[in-house]
Amino acid sequence: MKAAVFDAFGPPDQVLQVRDLPTPKPGPGQVRVRMIYSPINPSDMLVVEGKYGVLPTLPATPGFEGVGVVDEAGPGILGRLVLGKRVAVINSAGGNWAEYAVIPARQARPIPHGVSDEQAAAFFVNPATVLALVRHVLAVPRGAWLLQSAAGSTLGRMVIKLARHDGIKTINVVRRQEAVAELEALGGDVVLASADGNIEDRVREITGGRGVLHAIDPVGGATGLGLFRALGEGGKLVLYGALSGEPIPIEPRAAIAGDRRLEGFWLGHWMRKRSIPASLKLFREIGRLIREDVLSSRIGTIYPLDRIQEATREAASIGRDGKTLLRL
Repeated sequence: MKAAVFDAFGPPDQVLQVRDLPTPKPGPGQVRVRMIYSPINPSDMLVVEGKYGVLPTLPATPGFEGVGVVDEAGPGILGRLVLGKRVAVINSAGGNWAEYAVIPARQARPIPHGVSDEQAAAFFVNPATVLALVRHVLAVPRGAWLLQSAAGSTLGRMVIKLARHDGIKTINVVRRQEAVAELEALGGDVVLASADGNIEDRVREITGGRGVLHAIDPVGGATGLGLFRALGEGGKLVLYGALSGEPIPIEPRAAIAGDRRLEGFWLGHWMRKRSIPASLKLFREIGRLIREDVLSSRIGTIYPLDRIQEATREAASIGRDGKTLLRL
């Protein structure tokens, strides 16, 4: 089979190569999936760059999620239940940027009817993160304000659509002024370009001086600090990424006196704490909300695997038009 492989950490468009590898065989409790599509997510790029929280032994193949058809099952009941089915390929070890991937059978989740292959490719990471953050970790009530940075990303757009669906008001911070009108048209109540002024001052003006109680940030650094300062008394900022690569310099007195909290979120850790019934309920909800165009992904360019360098350059570009997919 063909697979994208890297032998050293570094820029994805420089270190990734397409190679011929032996087609893997599933072991006990595993299935082999003939891959159809896999998205290029920020987490995948961070793995290749050597900046992710958990890194593989090299050489390695990236790719945490995707869609494919189970074509072989190892010993075990779960594998036989999904044999021949189209599934979301949740590969916590990475390895989906290949023509075939082997994963635990419990991580091959059948895709509901009415969800296209393109949407199914991005079925898990972003939709589950959005649902977890908005409805569970923060439990934002109807009518409340939710503040987010990187609002123009695929995940940020999902937050806007879910918030509108759930009756939540959003304040959305973007880098590019050009994105403001587009996100307002999508349903963002307020869209702020970070270059136009102090985030904290503008958020407090919008909220009558109170600040917000709920905020999410995948950036860190000065952006994360701005969101933290915009919290009202008892507010919480959830950090779910570190795109800037910079720490958030929190002032202890601001956290203590204002009863403000900063909390980290990692989808893998959160999912491991979910019971099997709760996980199944989450997946059914994701399928329903994708069909209703609430948690759907805007799909950008689809590249064949042999154009992996070009695909990763587009995925890393600012202002790209939707999620970049690999056709496998």
